[in-house]
Amino acid sequence: MSEPETVSGKLLWTPDGNPTELDDYAAHLNKTSGFDWSGDYHKLWQWSVEEKGTFWSSLWEWHGVTGEKGTRNLIDEEKMPGARFFPDARVNYAENMLADADDTPALVAHGEDGRCTRLTRAEIRTKVMALAGWMQSEGVGRGDRVAAYLPNGEHALITMLATAALGGIFSSCSPDFGLTGVSDRFGQITPKLLFAADGYHYNGKSIDRLEIISQVAEAIPSIQKVVIVGYLNNSPDTHLTKNAILFDQTLTHRPLAAFVRVGFSDPLYILYSSGTTGAPKCIVHSVGGTLLKHICELRLHSNVKAGDKVFYFTTCGWMMWNWLVSVLLCRATVIVYEGNPFYPGPERLWQIAEAEKFTLFGTSAKYIDAVRKAGLIPCDHYDLSNLRTLCSTGSPLSAEGFAFVYDAIHPHLQLASISGGTDIMGCFVLGCPNLPVYAGEIQVRGLGMDVAVLDENGQPIDGEQGELCCLSPFVSMPVGFWNDETGEKYHAAYFDHFNHVWRHGDWATLTRRGGIIIHGRSDATLNPGGVRIGTAEIYRVVEAFDEIAEALVIGQSTGDDVRIVLFIRLATDHTFDEALQDRIKAELKRKASPRHVPTIICTVTDIPRTRSGKISELAVRDIVHGREVKNTEALANPESLDQFRNRTELDI
Repeated sequence: MSEPETVSGKLLWTPDGNPTELDDYAAHLNKTSGFDWSGDYHKLWQWSVEEKGTFWSSLWEWHGVTGEKGTRNLIDEEKMPGARFFPDARVNYAENMLADADDTPALVAHGEDGRCTRLTRAEIRTKVMALAGWMQSEGVGRGDRVAAYLPNGEHALITMLATAALGGIFSSCSPDFGLTGVSDRFGQITPKLLFAADGYHYNGKSIDRLEIISQVAEAIPSIQKVVIVGYLNNSPDTHLTKNAILFDQTLTHRPLAAFVRVGFSDPLYILYSSGTTGAPKCIVHSVGGTLLKHICELRLHSNVKAGDKVFYFTTCGWMMWNWLVSVLLCRATVIVYEGNPFYPGPERLWQIAEAEKFTLFGTSAKYIDAVRKAGLIPCDHYDLSNLRTLCSTGSPLSAEGFAFVYDAIHPHLQLASISGGTDIMGCFVLGCPNLPVYAGEIQVRGLGMDVAVLDENGQPIDGEQGELCCLSPFVSMPVGFWNDETGEKYHAAYFDHFNHVWRHGDWATLTRRGGIIIHGRSDATLNPGGVRIGTAEIYRVVEAFDEIAEALVIGQSTGDDVRIVLFIRLATDHTFDEALQDRIKAELKRKASPRHVPTIICTVTDIPRTRSGKISELAVRDIVHGREVKNTEALANPESLDQFRNRTELDI
């Protein structure tokens, strides 16, 4: 163990006192309504969930949303689900994103192969309106679906905004999905158009996708035309796919005359669940809900200001891409990267951070841990003086991960560990630029999000582990699931456990100072001897070992009880022996409890993860218990499951 232990809850950062966007909003609120928060975030949060219609209306006015708000802020508030925000509003997402179309930087798109594309707000608007004009000529209008099978670059952003400009519905998959994964998703939503790249780069390789594009077009009869982006080749062959044209050909069309304003609750996006238990769920998110939720999270919680440079490492298959591109609402610059963040080495993203002067760097807890284990100290090699905020999501960030950020990246930034999901197009719990950061804790519950931790009887608890829930309606609740006319699947996904309460599926603790600790997914919690243990409690200890690159833990049923089984992937040039096994068990006993100590420790060379980078404990649990995984296309590396089958050391 090379680093000293970091105590969870240790104070790591306090705000510098400079004015924040949250301060500006609070001043507006005081001026317009007389509400004085007196610098007390909890007081503001309490008001925002008790007066949620007024809160979201005040945010609309403060930001200056373009559109007609109407006179009603919220109806059927008592229904969960069923409440409706701004039922009379008319708004267009793209119109708000492309306001002030001037020559300020809007997008910087970096690629693994060294390419870099820069576009201003005016240039993006010109391309968007031309593409929207072409789409309209192809019959795309309000409510029609447009699918994108694209790398994370300028074409994805332009396609999404053009779709939104028409009142259409945009849905995307990253190009690493295979034929089954793409068809399982897009086939459910019957898109009129498919935008797809001829290939992409990853880990120094060029991966062609023209054959799969042709197969997808054949498999989904609703696709009327395929628009091919030349990512590997400037002039890709369109003859493999019927009714195919090149992306650049669409940009010569007469531009769309005007944005099509739609209802607040009209669909904007269809996103997909990443689980392995069946066909992906098609989660529909609204125009207005996405708009206001992202304004709240980006401006108030993340302190994004006009002129900022905001980066999040993501693909177009993860909701953080949808979150990132909303940075245009703040008049800030969106910075994207397509490729392997560790190619050709772990310094790649930090080189870009220095060159582009990132003000916000968004990534995952796994990436932070990988940088630490690579031995890289970014602040020793790169000028990160412009960096004010670092966001981490995807899985819980350990207290040691928090400490590494302040020791190795920047001592004076706000570290915002955030948690939410595809289901809500944002976060339940996240950062606050006006409050201190404590090791291992997410700072606050989101404004307008009536979050609580409940025990098994549905009663709120503080300082104890329980289910992370939301007790009342919030603006970014899904419109519903696609092809779920009765709402039965939607209700079963979130509201079956507690009546009229959204159960999110995270096992969490609400601390007495108002912070949140996520212990892992509640459906993956371990239950030896009837005591529930969050998986993150084990990962925090085990993954601190230099010898261990990654870990996955499950509970294996042994009849009347459950035993803990730990799988570890060793770091390069390390071996597993009895001494390491004893040290792992001793550390878990010392830092956690005797109940956290695994009965069995096994080594593997790979661990299954979803395409958004999250390890898949449930898939491994199914394999170990002799159940087949129903949807292996949700995994980026399904071949890894073979290592967990029929292991003799797991025989009961």
